[in-house]
Amino acid sequence: MDRMHQTPATVEKPRRTHIPPRTWAALFLLYAVWGSVFLANRFALESFPPFLLNAARFLSGGVVLYILLRVRGEPPMSLKAWAASFLVGALLFIGGASLLCVGQQWVASGLAATLIATVPLWTVVFAGIWERMPTRLEWAGLVTGVAGVALMNLEKGVSGNPFGAFVILCAAALWGLGSVLNRRLEVLQRPLGSATEMIAGGLLLLALGLATGERITWPPTAEAGLGMFHLAIFASVLGFSLYRFLLQTTRPAFATSYALVNPVIAMALGVMFAGESLSPVAAAATAVILLGVGLVFRGRKG
Repeated sequence: MDRMHQTPATVEKPRRTHIPPRTWAALFLLYAVWGSVFLANRFALESFPPFLLNAARFLSGGVVLYILLRVRGEPPMSLKAWAASFLVGALLFIGGASLLCVGQQWVASGLAATLIATVPLWTVVFAGIWERMPTRLEWAGLVTGVAGVALMNLEKGVSGNPFGAFVILCAAALWGLGSVLNRRLEVLQRPLGSATEMIAGGLLLLALGLATGERITWPPTAEAGLGMFHLAIFASVLGFSLYRFLLQTTRPAFATSYALVNPVIAMALGVMFAGESLSPVAAAATAVILLGVGLVFRGRKG
């Protein structure tokens, strides 16, 4: 009898969770700042070798953010939080960024870009261990997006040594694991966590760069200096903070969709500022990637 008198408003229906405007703004801003990292790296590498480049980028960015947040009244992090920062920093910046550099020694850039685009797949798999697995639409979107990245890089070559390919897959997997731990470790769920993770990762990369005998060309070129400024302030301070915000407030497939969009942004910037050309294959691949990202957005349920 009670069911007969239920109004439509009282009947629970499955619905999609509303995404706040600030979340969309954070996502699209992350697309812009991390999509431009490829061009900034191209300029910065004129004077900075890979490991020391990333060490300078994350260490300087982390110190700037740490000082700003402490001045605003953020209390210092505990020793437990610093230990967690070194764990996550090792996974993201040594396991992710550094292993990618190592693997690229034996793998064509096209295959490397395709393999590193699997970051969202690894992230949602690790997230599924503790939380819930992606929806079917999210899976479809992620797979479609990776296929689009592979198509985009087909002209650059998708060949490579199997060991190099394995190393890059490990890099993608470790970045995914680090992203999930970033989302789950309670001691890091503060704004200051972004700063301590970058400082920890920067120190680890500095040690790695010095241990491998890397040297900075001094003084750096003007282009290298501008590239480093962009990497330290926009890509690190702003970009990493946005990424952590998205990891903590949205589903992993949504937050990591940047890995699919980055090649599109990088290609557009290359055409505009580096004299590169847009081929019909790249244009078709862009459409496939955007279709995949659209499916991820559609598949995001509360």
